Amino acid sequence: MAQKKDEGLKGNEKIEQAICQLQQEATQEQLAHTLTVIRRRMRESGQVVVAVEPHLANNQMRLRVVQTADGASWWYAFTSFDEETRGAEAVQSTFLVDIEKLFDAVLQVSEIQGVILNPWNRTIQLDKNLIRIIKG
Repeated sequence: MAQKKDEGLKGNEKIEQAICQLQQEATQEQLAHTLTVIRRRMRESGQVVVAVEPHLANNQMRLRVVQTADGASWWYAFTSFDEETRGAEAVQSTFLVDIEKLFDAVLQVSEIQGVILNPWNRTIQLDKNLIRIIKG
């Protein structure tokens, strides 16, 4: 069962490697490469791990939000369970979501700026502009 569950995460190490390279060499070329790697994973029906919390008003789950220093609200997601466990806070509930579905949802929610992938370690902030580029 566990093997099947993580199937959608296989290949995400390519995203982690691309982000790592981008952190070492923050150039337009490296950014373009990283976005291309994310697009490829999205087209392969790749998934990410998202953190959820109960929404008390309607008993539904909603994605956890992180606020950046500028006060903007972002969703966050992880390329692997290893990335998720690097954080200072214990994430209570997670589930796997298709990268493309997550991106589609972000573009629909005006108060969310985008998605931060791997907020604790190999981090990239994908604002709506970058998400539109990835989606093509």
